[in-house]
Amino acid sequence: MMRPAKHSPRCIGLVVTAVAILAVPLLPSRGQAAPARDDIVNALKNFEGAADFQPDIAALKQKISDRSKMRGKNEPEPSKRPLIVPELKGLPTFTVSIDFDSDTPVVRPSSYETVGRIADAMVQANLLPYSFLVVGHTSSDGRREANAMLSQRRADAIRDSLVNTFKISSKRVQSLGLGEEQFVDRARPTSPSNLQIQIVTVGKVPEQSEQPAKKAAPGAAKKKAKKR
Repeated sequence: MMRPAKHSPRCIGLVVTAVAILAVPLLPSRGQAAPARDDIVNALKNFEGAADFQPDIAALKQKISDRSKMRGKNEPEPSKRPLIVPELKGLPTFTVSIDFDSDTPVVRPSSYETVGRIADAMVQANLLPYSFLVVGHTSSDGRREANAMLSQRRADAIRDSLVNTFKISSKRVQSLGLGEEQFVDRARPTSPSNLQIQIVTVGKVPEQSEQPAKKAAPGAAKKKAKKR
């Protein structure tokens, strides 16, 4: 009669470990921790002394689209391209990483809390008087024209979420995609840091200049009718 083979404790341990590893489900990677609301407020509130920037979004989109199609031999390398919207420099800015599905404007669940923190900051007393621009960027990887379009779609997605999900007034938030025409990190055009979203304080919310029409005094309409 054959006796069952004996296994050393070390061999048994390796088998158990392998089974345990195979039994653990693969978990999705978790994004970075959401920024603190107060950090966002502090980055965006210091607007005093800066000039209001009321961007013509349609004109800027066309300008960015036109430049992203340039293929001339004299076109400067990515790191040396002039700023396409230099007015953004010097304005209060909060730069944040948002996780999107690859090559799409779909925000991943790992960044939902981050978008919520941005919305929460915008309704704090220090920021209520101001309007903002959501700015999308990309690195220089991929097609230049496609990068411009993708950055615009991603900026639009964040704006839509702020307005439709978190009920931030649409008058306070606009969106613009710069693609690879104005890098977050100009020294490293291919760096993932250029995939970030920026929230920029661009000015104060225009005040309502029109006063509500005064109600006619009781009987005024009747008196006018009698004069006819």
